[in-house]
Amino acid sequence: MQFILSQASLNDYSGQAIIVPLTSKGEQLTPAKAVDKSLNGFIEQILSSNDFKAKPGDCQVIPVAGGPRLILLGLGELPMTASAFIKAVNAAAKTLKGSAATDALIDLAGVEVQEQNQDWALRQLTQAFQNSLYHFDECKSKSEDDKPATTQTLNVVAAADKQVHLDFGQAVGIGMAFTKKLGDLPPNVATPTYLADEADKLATLSDKLTTHILDEDKMEELGMGSFLSVSKGSIEPGKIICMEYMGGKKGDAPHVLVGKGVTFDSGGISLKGGAGMDEMKYDMCGAASVLGTVLTMIKLDLPINFVGVVAAAENMPSGHASKPGDIVTAMNGTTIEILNTDAEGRLVLCDALTYTIDTYKPASIVDIATLTGACMMALGGVNSGLFTENEDLAADLLAAGEVSRDSAWRLPLQEEYQELLDSNFADIANIGGRLAGATTAACFLSRFTKGQKWAHLDIAGTAWNSGGKNKGATGRPVPLLVNYLAAKA
Repeated sequence: MQFILSQASLNDYSGQAIIVPLTSKGEQLTPAKAVDKSLNGFIEQILSSNDFKAKPGDCQVIPVAGGPRLILLGLGELPMTASAFIKAVNAAAKTLKGSAATDALIDLAGVEVQEQNQDWALRQLTQAFQNSLYHFDECKSKSEDDKPATTQTLNVVAAADKQVHLDFGQAVGIGMAFTKKLGDLPPNVATPTYLADEADKLATLSDKLTTHILDEDKMEELGMGSFLSVSKGSIEPGKIICMEYMGGKKGDAPHVLVGKGVTFDSGGISLKGGAGMDEMKYDMCGAASVLGTVLTMIKLDLPINFVGVVAAAENMPSGHASKPGDIVTAMNGTTIEILNTDAEGRLVLCDALTYTIDTYKPASIVDIATLTGACMMALGGVNSGLFTENEDLAADLLAAGEVSRDSAWRLPLQEEYQELLDSNFADIANIGGRLAGATTAACFLSRFTKGQKWAHLDIAGTAWNSGGKNKGATGRPVPLLVNYLAAKA
């Protein structure tokens, strides 16, 4: 999709659609007044008749003889909340996509959003419109006859120096789409090897990006017994994928993201129930978000040193799979008693974290994982769970979540929780019992990040939507991660 700055007025646009923002109070914004004048008060009549309430997210397409179709966009009251604005632009994007128009013009003059400026609004606008184009049909034998026409161009009325903000929002939308596609692909396609191949393809897009991949032989050599205890149960070989984006000063320590990439999670010997197990293809959404962030960073060409690491494995029951009661040794020498093979994400992540810290000596490290149902029960699908002992890193990630509206909520990571992971037979157990499951999972990872500026994002509730028409990956937390890294740059 193209996003083009324009100096045209809505009233003079000769394309296929104009998007007219309207308030619920009936006080028309300047762009709408000009359009209404040319239509002899038609819009005012619609508002006064209450046929269009203009609440945030209300949208209505009106054909106009001899001119571009009108898309009336409700804003509610001004100044809008950030949530109301995002609801409105998402509705406009969906409505335009569902129309026959392949181009449109929008003017946000006079649109006020609480505690946000126009730059923020332009980023959210283009992110929403780019994101709206996502459509998964890779696995259907026939293309859908009723698939709506893809909007090609959105013209945005703004000053000439605002193109950078349009580009930023579009790049985030592209990264989200890539993340969603990887998540939505079936697990017999999106294997660890497939993710490694996708990482290699990304490296062809920028001379600042190089990729190298650790196979199981190398992991064996490095002593990654924890990771291999998961991957050995599957015929799909595990991979640790490292994507090094060096756009900053030579020698500067990189900021690192590590994504959990369990491409299918059956639970292993601790087998999950059958209902909804198909959605365990989404257990690699942490990895998918890292790959999507790498793509966005390439598009933005930001001056930063950044490494994206993917810990990719499949968790299956077999004669080779780990059993409850097994004890394995992680790369850093820690012995782990496996009490539940369905707590496998932390087993692949801990060795990936050790390797990443030893190899890159990062300025900061954030892992992203669909780690616990406990976090989903606590926070639902609104906030990702954030765990860290570093106050500066917590502030940076929470601020990135706030500005991107891809929010996180900080949960406790106190020393008192660590004893729940005590084992009678090993240094540590891989689960901590029924209580505080999200925190004990984070406590487990913290054992492998001592002395590091580290944070853990549990995205079990935010990475995908379950069931119904909206079933599918969400592309989160790409907006949060990109804004976090952009602030560093």
